[in-house]
Amino acid sequence: MSSVCIVHQGQRRVLPLLEGLVSDRISPDVVEVAPLSERLFVALQHVLPKRALTELAGWGASARGGALTTAFIRWFIGRYGVNMAEAVQADPAAYASFNEFFTRPLKPGARPMAAADWVSPVDGAISQFGPIARDQVFQAKGHAYSTTALVGGDGALAAHFENGHFATLYLSPRDYHRIHMPCDGRLLRMVHVPGDLFSVNPATARGVPGLFARNERVVCLFDTPHGPLVLILVGATIVGSMATVWHGQVNPPRPGTVREWLYSDQDICLKQGDEMGRFLLGSTVVMLWPAGGMQWSPTWSPGQGIRMGEVMAQRA
Repeated sequence: MSSVCIVHQGQRRVLPLLEGLVSDRISPDVVEVAPLSERLFVALQHVLPKRALTELAGWGASARGGALTTAFIRWFIGRYGVNMAEAVQADPAAYASFNEFFTRPLKPGARPMAAADWVSPVDGAISQFGPIARDQVFQAKGHAYSTTALVGGDGALAAHFENGHFATLYLSPRDYHRIHMPCDGRLLRMVHVPGDLFSVNPATARGVPGLFARNERVVCLFDTPHGPLVLILVGATIVGSMATVWHGQVNPPRPGTVREWLYSDQDICLKQGDEMGRFLLGSTVVMLWPAGGMQWSPTWSPGQGIRMGEVMAQRA
């Protein structure tokens, strides 16, 4: 694992940089020694070969390395506290590749579905949620980005969500990494938008303006009983691939141009709770809804942990 050394007051500390790119926190040792470590962590990402790291991670995650793969999976489980008791296959040795482990299915009933108009589509943590201010989505203190930029420059699509609602959900390494439908929906369109590959952990969200509208992403448009819904899978450093159930692997390839698929002439309908996609290594989901009555769960707050199937919101 690549590392960057920080010297402070005669003491030498090591920041495990790649681990920080996928972690939901900066190493406590670094924070103690260097209060500006978060800024350094973000600054380093501007010069790192993020695409090369991502391609390397994708190759490694798909490799079938036998005992070496099993040893790495065991280390990962211990390092991030992954709950294997809820997985269909709890034995790390049963997974031929890290990708198989990372996208592992859960036992039936592990995520009961709440009776709600919208349920959480993922396990993870709430980054931000709330109203869209005209076309501006709140990212973190001092940072916002436009819905037009988020959906890949399509102003007509973004206009549907003016003064609407949004939610940004972060998946950390320990989480279950399949993405499910928050409500019933009929697929109309999918767009793969090329972009950067910054980390999407909370430190980077605070430090990189327009992060979620800058990173590579897969934009999925659904028609739902509550109006249009955009569900966006945001890529990140060492997120080797994103996939949907109707298309399979979307990336790679990464041709550097916008790619679009239209489904309005097909009948691709998913029910609430159905799997719609997955990340190969962790990332973020952003959702957009149009203006209208939407009452968030009273248990929701930024930083709060969530599980797939829990109440997200109700029609007001």
